[in-house]
Amino acid sequence: MNIGERLRRLRGLKRLSQGDIEKRTGLLRCYTSRVENGATVPSIRTVEKLARALEVPLYQFFYDREGPPDAPIFPWQSSVERPAWAKSAKVIRIVERLGSLLSLIGDRHRRLLISLAKKMARDSSTQLIEIKNKPKLPDETASRRSRSLQSTMTGRKARKKRS
Repeated sequence: MNIGERLRRLRGLKRLSQGDIEKRTGLLRCYTSRVENGATVPSIRTVEKLARALEVPLYQFFYDREGPPDAPIFPWQSSVERPAWAKSAKVIRIVERLGSLLSLIGDRHRRLLISLAKKMARDSSTQLIEIKNKPKLPDETASRRSRSLQSTMTGRKARKKRS
């Protein structure tokens, strides 16, 4: 990507001369020429001035395709736009940190680590399903209490009959 070529093309489309750019931006005509010929790389502030002078959005100096680029999804945007796992900024930071650490290891070890994580996730989800589907047993202490209560009640009934 050459900003100078893009500047020349946009300036030509708007039918502006380097002198017109000089008047609109305050940048010298020779500076505009140096940028267009690739002798100088402008700063972002200078590119912003040029974009304002040409009345085009700033992204057009850096983007090659037709139409505007897709908007990125940032962590602070609404949860509707986020993936399901990204419910908090803390989770996103952890995943980003994990991604940067994964980039440091080799491809073979990365594949091994990811397959291990998949297996662990599959096993834990199976365990959760088993726990949810497990029939609830009566509480042992509650059954002991009810038995002792029954024995005291039958003992009282027996005493009443004797009297």
